[in-house]
Amino acid sequence: MRQPFILLALASLPALALEPGARVDNFELLDHRGVAHELHYLSDMQAVALLSHRNGCPAQGEAAQQFEAARQAYSASGVEFLLIDSAADARAAVAEEAAALGIDAPVLLDDAQIIGAALGLEHSGEALLVRTDGWTLAWRGAPEALGDAIDAVLAGEAPPAASPRSEGCVIDAPAPGAQLSYAEDIAPVLLDNCVTCHRAGGIGPWAMTDYNMVLGFSPMIREVIRTNRMPPWHADPAHGSFLNDRSLSAADVQKLVHWIESGSPRGDGADPLAQNDRTWPEWGLGEPDLVIDIPAHDVPASGVVDYQYLHAMNPLEHDVWVRATEILPGDRQALHHVITRFTVPKKGERRRGFARRGGGLGGYVPGAVAREYPAGTGTLLPAGARITFQMHYTPYGKATTDRSRLGLYFHDEPPQHTLESAVLLNTDIRIPPHAKAHSEQQTHTWDRPVLVYGMLPHAHYRGKASDFVAHYPDGGSEVLLSVPTYDFNWQTSYTLLEPKRLPAGTQIVHTTTWDNSAQNPANPDPTREVPWGRQSWDEMLFGAITFRFLDENEAGAELASAPEGQGGATGE
Repeated sequence: MRQPFILLALASLPALALEPGARVDNFELLDHRGVAHELHYLSDMQAVALLSHRNGCPAQGEAAQQFEAARQAYSASGVEFLLIDSAADARAAVAEEAAALGIDAPVLLDDAQIIGAALGLEHSGEALLVRTDGWTLAWRGAPEALGDAIDAVLAGEAPPAASPRSEGCVIDAPAPGAQLSYAEDIAPVLLDNCVTCHRAGGIGPWAMTDYNMVLGFSPMIREVIRTNRMPPWHADPAHGSFLNDRSLSAADVQKLVHWIESGSPRGDGADPLAQNDRTWPEWGLGEPDLVIDIPAHDVPASGVVDYQYLHAMNPLEHDVWVRATEILPGDRQALHHVITRFTVPKKGERRRGFARRGGGLGGYVPGAVAREYPAGTGTLLPAGARITFQMHYTPYGKATTDRSRLGLYFHDEPPQHTLESAVLLNTDIRIPPHAKAHSEQQTHTWDRPVLVYGMLPHAHYRGKASDFVAHYPDGGSEVLLSVPTYDFNWQTSYTLLEPKRLPAGTQIVHTTTWDNSAQNPANPDPTREVPWGRQSWDEMLFGAITFRFLDENEAGAELASAPEGQGGATGE
């Protein structure tokens, strides 16, 4: 019986070399094309090859040729080939050099230099071989000996002794974890990035109350950082900057992971977590101007709960302009999402600036926070409007009653602009059985110039990746948002740091990719052809864009200042 394994070729970091027989822990990295790769996802492969890479290294060309030769010889045998760049090289430069060297395999970008350090890589041009049955290192050595190592492992035999290690280019090591201080280096990172959720009453499953709690969860912290599960931020940093970016900097990732790998030493100094006396209000923006109770709903312990459409009336006797909203879930475990819509009380009635079709008042998804509208914008809520709440509940083994609430915050004066939204959905999707990466699209074209504030992709358990691409009237195109690793548990609305001006005639193409294979641990049934459906065992291609229309004066200024080749799309 052949023993499955993974072969890795990685960019090296000065560290103690990981020896054959040692465990290779899971990790996830983006490649030079912006595609996410997770090591342990490749458990159905017979092998994965990784070659260490560093841009500008004179010896890299020969190593790449040897690696490419092995890829061509063994790809059909179930061997996956990857490279890792742990030298913090820029993605564009890596892509350019990969093309020049004829590298077709993905080059993974270890920007924080934690994966190469854990693998003990010291030079570029070094190869590793990892078994998937137990995820242990089988072999490491020079890439010219890669074929012999693969032959041995495929045959179920012990691989040959390691060949002389590469003398390629050295990659500078990050600071050792032993030099880090819990009080001065680690706790401040946790306070700034993690405690807002990991606190009493927060949405995190445990509270970071002091050093001892962090020490106990240190292995988990290392794992979720290496696999990009935490912090919950999934936008590709190569495309756009976002106001609500929750990601850690490469420097902070290094600090946390290397401190944990050094044994999570306590060191000297006070414990900032134990001394933390910050409190969080019930409502993220303070007490709302109006709180509307969403009608209570009983959720059974098991079974399927159809979408519930619950209703409430706006109790105000005058129109108001909404500037922010928040939904507080009654039972976070049972409540999957809330979508709000309101309509005027009489069909066809128009009020000041209010469209007959009604409007939205925000919503709730896992991880949602208060939604404050962009400056100068708002939504008009008419007096006596009927508000409908689309409620999606998921039983979790315990009967419960959900009592969620909608908080509304008002402008003192009418804002200058009405906030709009565009929905891109495709109900004709069909995802083939066992498909690892099936993609479909939907488009939207504006006949007027607009200012885009943010985007929300939505899919279900099989969601893998998503993006929004603008195609401009002059033929140019631009990725506005790419989500290489979609996470059903964190359905983020990505708010642009600088709103994006798009000229009239711009077409947005929204693409979603699904993983309907057995490798997807969340997949309910990989044997199904999956259609569109509201319940989570079916799928959705759904994207929402928040924007406002530009008036004639703004559009004229926008067109006059548009840089060549970008169709007039500039930041505000």
